Amino acid sequence: MVEAIYQQQATSFIADGEIVTFDGDITSFAKLQARMQVAHPPADLIRKVPVWFYLFDLLYLDRYDIRQVPLRYRKEVLRNAFDFQGSLRFTEHIKTEGEAYYRAACQKGWEGVIAKNGDSVYVSRRTRDWLKFKCNQEQEFVIGGYTDPRGCRTGFGALLLGFYRGRKLVYAGKVGTGFDHDLLRRLGEKLARLKTPVSPFAEDGLPRRGVHWVKPKLVAQIGFTEWTAGGKLRHPRFLGLRHDKRPEDVVRES
Repeated sequence: MVEAIYQQQATSFIADGEIVTFDGDITSFAKLQARMQVAHPPADLIRKVPVWFYLFDLLYLDRYDIRQVPLRYRKEVLRNAFDFQGSLRFTEHIKTEGEAYYRAACQKGWEGVIAKNGDSVYVSRRTRDWLKFKCNQEQEFVIGGYTDPRGCRTGFGALLLGFYRGRKLVYAGKVGTGFDHDLLRRLGEKLARLKTPVSPFAEDGLPRRGVHWVKPKLVAQIGFTEWTAGGKLRHPRFLGLRHDKRPEDVVRES
Protein backbone atom coordinates (compact mmCIF):
# COMPACT_ATOMS: atom_id res chain seq x y z
CA MET A 1 0.00 0.00 0.00
CA VAL A 2 2.85 2.41 0.84
CA GLU A 3 4.46 1.57 -2.49
CA ALA A 4 1.23 2.40 -4.33
CA ILE A 5 1.22 5.87 -2.77
CA TYR A 6 4.89 6.49 -3.53
CA GLN A 7 4.26 5.65 -7.19
CA GLN A 8 1.72 8.48 -7.60
CA GLN A 9 2.60 11.57 -9.60
CA ALA A 10 0.98 13.78 -6.94
CA THR A 11 3.60 14.29 -4.25
CA SER A 12 1.95 16.95 -2.06
CA PHE A 13 -1.55 16.04 -0.90
CA ILE A 14 -3.78 15.26 2.07
CA ALA A 15 -6.42 12.62 1.36
CA ASP A 16 -9.09 11.01 3.50
CA GLY A 17 -9.77 7.31 3.28
CA GLU A 18 -9.98 4.01 5.10
CA ILE A 19 -7.73 0.97 5.25
CA VAL A 20 -9.70 -2.27 4.99
CA THR A 21 -9.27 -6.00 4.64
CA PHE A 22 -11.82 -8.54 3.49
CA ASP A 23 -13.33 -11.75 4.74
CA GLY A 24 -14.63 -13.12 1.46
CA ASP A 25 -16.48 -10.25 -0.20
CA ILE A 26 -17.16 -8.37 3.04
CA THR A 27 -14.83 -5.95 4.82
CA SER A 28 -13.77 -7.26 8.24
CA PHE A 29 -12.80 -4.92 11.06
CA ALA A 30 -12.08 -7.94 13.29
CA LYS A 31 -9.64 -9.42 10.77
CA LEU A 32 -7.96 -6.02 10.34
CA GLN A 33 -6.89 -6.11 14.01
CA ALA A 34 -3.94 -8.31 13.07
CA ARG A 35 -2.46 -5.48 10.95
CA MET A 36 -3.16 -2.59 13.34
CA GLN A 37 -0.16 -1.01 15.09
CA VAL A 38 2.20 -3.20 13.00
CA ALA A 39 4.71 -0.83 11.39
CA HIS A 40 6.71 -3.50 9.53
CA PRO A 41 4.48 -6.53 8.88
CA PRO A 42 6.27 -9.75 7.90
CA ALA A 43 5.57 -11.26 4.49
CA ASP A 44 3.46 -14.04 6.00
CA LEU A 45 1.13 -11.51 7.70
CA ILE A 46 0.83 -9.46 4.50
CA ARG A 47 -0.16 -12.63 2.66
CA LYS A 48 -2.70 -13.72 5.28
CA VAL A 49 -4.20 -10.26 5.85
CA PRO A 50 -3.78 -8.13 2.71
CA VAL A 51 -5.06 -4.56 3.01
CA TRP A 52 -6.41 -1.93 0.62
CA PHE A 53 -6.60 1.84 1.02
CA TYR A 54 -9.93 3.24 -0.19
CA LEU A 55 -9.74 7.02 -0.73
CA PHE A 56 -13.03 8.91 -0.48
CA ASP A 57 -12.04 12.57 -0.16
CA LEU A 58 -9.28 15.05 -0.92
CA LEU A 59 -8.43 18.02 1.30
CA TYR A 60 -5.21 19.41 -0.16
CA LEU A 61 -3.41 19.01 -3.48
CA ASP A 62 -0.27 20.70 -4.81
CA ARG A 63 -0.37 23.76 -2.53
CA TYR A 64 -4.16 24.18 -2.84
CA ASP A 65 -6.50 23.76 0.12
CA ILE A 66 -9.76 22.50 -1.41
CA ARG A 67 -11.75 21.80 1.77
CA GLN A 68 -14.23 24.57 0.89
CA VAL A 69 -14.90 23.08 -2.55
CA PRO A 70 -18.17 21.05 -2.65
CA LEU A 71 -17.72 17.31 -2.13
CA ARG A 72 -18.91 16.34 -5.64
CA TYR A 73 -16.04 18.35 -7.15
CA ARG A 74 -13.46 17.23 -4.59
CA LYS A 75 -14.18 13.64 -5.63
CA GLU A 76 -13.70 14.53 -9.28
CA VAL A 77 -10.30 16.01 -8.44
CA LEU A 78 -9.51 12.94 -6.34
CA ARG A 79 -10.38 10.54 -9.16
CA ASN A 80 -8.18 12.42 -11.65
CA ALA A 81 -5.24 13.05 -9.32
CA PHE A 82 -4.36 9.41 -8.60
CA ASP A 83 -3.67 6.20 -10.46
CA PHE A 84 -6.00 3.78 -8.69
CA GLN A 85 -4.61 0.30 -9.02
CA GLY A 86 -3.18 -2.39 -6.80
CA SER A 87 -3.89 -1.64 -3.13
CA LEU A 88 -5.04 1.94 -3.77
CA ARG A 89 -8.76 2.19 -4.58
CA PHE A 90 -11.27 4.94 -5.34
CA THR A 91 -14.46 4.84 -3.26
CA GLU A 92 -17.33 4.76 -5.74
CA HIS A 93 -20.66 6.40 -5.02
CA ILE A 94 -24.16 6.68 -6.42
CA LYS A 95 -26.16 9.89 -6.83
CA THR A 96 -29.73 8.56 -6.67
CA GLU A 97 -31.80 5.65 -5.29
CA GLY A 98 -30.04 5.75 -1.93
CA GLU A 99 -32.67 3.75 -0.03
CA ALA A 100 -32.59 0.91 -2.55
CA TYR A 101 -28.79 0.89 -2.39
CA TYR A 102 -28.94 0.70 1.41
CA ARG A 103 -31.33 -2.27 1.31
CA ALA A 104 -29.11 -4.04 -1.21
CA ALA A 105 -26.04 -3.38 0.97
CA CYS A 106 -27.72 -4.98 3.98
CA GLN A 107 -28.75 -8.01 1.93
CA LYS A 108 -25.12 -8.46 0.92
CA GLY A 109 -24.02 -8.42 4.57
CA TRP A 110 -22.33 -5.01 4.49
CA GLU A 111 -21.87 -2.99 7.67
CA GLY A 112 -23.97 -0.18 6.21
CA VAL A 113 -23.65 2.90 3.99
CA ILE A 114 -22.64 6.55 4.36
CA ALA A 115 -24.92 9.21 2.90
CA LYS A 116 -23.18 12.48 2.08
CA ASN A 117 -24.37 15.88 0.93
CA GLY A 118 -22.69 16.41 -2.44
CA ASP A 119 -22.60 20.17 -1.88
CA SER A 120 -20.96 19.95 1.55
CA VAL A 121 -17.55 21.36 2.44
CA TYR A 122 -15.03 19.33 4.43
CA VAL A 123 -15.17 19.80 8.22
CA SER A 124 -13.21 17.91 10.87
CA ARG A 125 -16.15 17.09 13.15
CA ARG A 126 -19.48 15.29 13.21
CA THR A 127 -21.96 16.84 10.82
CA ARG A 128 -25.46 16.19 9.50
CA ASP A 129 -23.99 16.39 5.99
CA TRP A 130 -22.47 12.92 6.53
CA LEU A 131 -24.86 10.32 7.93
CA LYS A 132 -24.10 6.68 8.71
CA PHE A 133 -26.85 4.11 8.14
CA LYS A 134 -25.91 0.80 9.73
CA CYS A 135 -27.28 -2.60 8.77
CA ASN A 136 -26.40 -4.11 12.16
CA GLN A 137 -26.34 -2.77 15.69
CA GLU A 138 -22.77 -1.74 16.31
CA GLN A 139 -20.97 1.07 18.13
CA GLU A 140 -17.96 1.97 20.27
CA PHE A 141 -17.77 1.39 24.03
CA VAL A 142 -15.21 2.30 26.67
CA ILE A 143 -13.54 -0.57 28.51
CA GLY A 144 -13.80 0.01 32.27
CA GLY A 145 -12.79 -3.38 33.64
CA TYR A 146 -12.48 -7.11 33.03
CA THR A 147 -13.22 -10.40 34.75
CA ASP A 148 -10.90 -13.28 35.57
CA PRO A 149 -10.55 -16.02 32.94
CA ARG A 150 -12.08 -19.41 33.67
CA GLY A 151 -10.93 -22.89 32.78
CA CYS A 152 -8.19 -22.98 30.15
CA ARG A 153 -8.88 -19.43 28.95
CA THR A 154 -6.00 -16.94 29.26
CA GLY A 155 -5.80 -13.16 29.56
CA PHE A 156 -9.28 -12.33 30.85
CA GLY A 157 -12.84 -13.60 30.87
CA ALA A 158 -15.00 -10.69 29.73
CA LEU A 159 -14.69 -6.95 29.24
CA LEU A 160 -16.88 -4.53 31.20
CA LEU A 161 -18.20 -1.86 28.84
CA GLY A 162 -19.64 1.62 29.20
CA PHE A 163 -20.47 4.89 27.48
CA TYR A 164 -20.44 8.48 28.65
CA ARG A 165 -23.55 10.37 29.68
CA GLY A 166 -22.21 13.81 30.40
CA ARG A 167 -19.08 13.18 32.46
CA LYS A 168 -20.31 9.89 33.94
CA LEU A 169 -19.33 6.49 32.56
CA VAL A 170 -22.51 4.40 32.39
CA TYR A 171 -22.25 0.59 32.57
CA ALA A 172 -23.62 -1.12 29.44
CA GLY A 173 -22.81 -4.78 30.13
CA LYS A 174 -19.94 -7.17 29.45
CA VAL A 175 -18.65 -9.00 26.40
CA GLY A 176 -16.84 -12.33 26.42
CA THR A 177 -16.99 -13.44 22.78
CA GLY A 178 -15.05 -12.43 19.67
CA PHE A 179 -11.54 -13.13 20.98
CA ASP A 180 -8.95 -15.62 19.82
CA HIS A 181 -6.08 -16.86 21.99
CA ASP A 182 -3.55 -14.32 20.71
CA LEU A 183 -5.94 -11.40 21.17
CA LEU A 184 -6.78 -12.53 24.72
CA ARG A 185 -3.08 -12.47 25.54
CA ARG A 186 -2.26 -9.14 23.89
CA LEU A 187 -5.33 -7.31 25.16
CA GLY A 188 -4.88 -8.87 28.60
CA GLU A 189 -1.40 -7.33 28.78
CA LYS A 190 -2.78 -3.89 27.85
CA LEU A 191 -5.50 -4.16 30.51
CA ALA A 192 -3.03 -5.23 33.20
CA ARG A 193 -1.06 -2.01 32.66
CA LEU A 194 -4.23 0.06 33.15
CA LYS A 195 -5.42 -1.55 36.39
CA THR A 196 -6.80 0.75 39.08
CA PRO A 197 -8.40 0.00 42.48
CA VAL A 198 -11.36 2.32 41.83
CA SER A 199 -14.28 1.59 39.49
CA PRO A 200 -14.53 4.14 36.64
CA PHE A 201 -18.29 3.55 36.36
CA ALA A 202 -20.73 5.98 37.92
CA GLU A 203 -23.34 3.57 39.29
CA ASP A 204 -23.47 0.68 41.74
CA GLY A 205 -24.84 -2.78 40.98
CA LEU A 206 -21.84 -3.80 38.89
CA PRO A 207 -20.27 -7.26 38.83
CA ARG A 208 -17.87 -7.56 41.78
CA ARG A 209 -16.67 -11.14 41.84
CA GLY A 210 -13.38 -11.71 40.05
CA VAL A 211 -13.49 -8.18 38.60
CA HIS A 212 -10.55 -5.88 37.93
CA TRP A 213 -11.07 -2.18 37.17
CA VAL A 214 -9.03 -0.33 34.58
CA LYS A 215 -8.55 3.31 33.68
CA PRO A 216 -11.03 4.15 30.88
CA LYS A 217 -8.42 4.57 28.16
CA LEU A 218 -9.35 1.85 25.63
CA VAL A 219 -12.25 1.93 23.18
CA ALA A 220 -13.76 -1.25 21.74
CA GLN A 221 -15.97 -1.73 18.70
CA ILE A 222 -18.89 -3.96 19.71
CA GLY A 223 -21.63 -5.64 17.69
CA PHE A 224 -24.88 -6.62 19.42
CA THR A 225 -28.48 -7.58 18.68
CA GLU A 226 -30.31 -4.92 20.71
CA TRP A 227 -30.49 -2.88 23.92
CA THR A 228 -32.43 -4.49 26.77
CA ALA A 229 -35.16 -2.64 28.66
CA GLY A 230 -32.63 -2.18 31.46
CA GLY A 231 -30.16 -0.42 29.17
CA LYS A 232 -27.71 -3.31 28.71
CA LEU A 233 -26.34 -4.95 25.58
CA ARG A 234 -27.94 -8.18 24.38
CA HIS A 235 -25.64 -10.76 22.73
CA PRO A 236 -22.60 -8.47 22.41
CA ARG A 237 -19.50 -9.57 20.49
CA PHE A 238 -16.07 -7.94 20.38
CA LEU A 239 -15.01 -6.69 16.94
CA GLY A 240 -11.78 -4.88 17.71
CA LEU A 241 -10.11 -1.91 19.37
CA ARG A 242 -10.63 1.61 18.06
CA HIS A 243 -7.50 3.76 18.04
CA ASP A 244 -9.19 6.71 16.31
CA LYS A 245 -11.82 7.42 18.98
CA ARG A 246 -11.32 9.28 22.25
CA PRO A 247 -12.99 7.53 25.22
CA GLU A 248 -14.69 10.75 26.35
CA ASP A 249 -16.41 11.01 22.93
CA VAL A 250 -18.14 7.62 23.30
CA VAL A 251 -21.88 8.04 23.91
CA ARG A 252 -24.92 5.82 23.41
CA GLU A 253 -25.90 6.10 19.77
CA SER A 254 -29.53 6.30 18.71
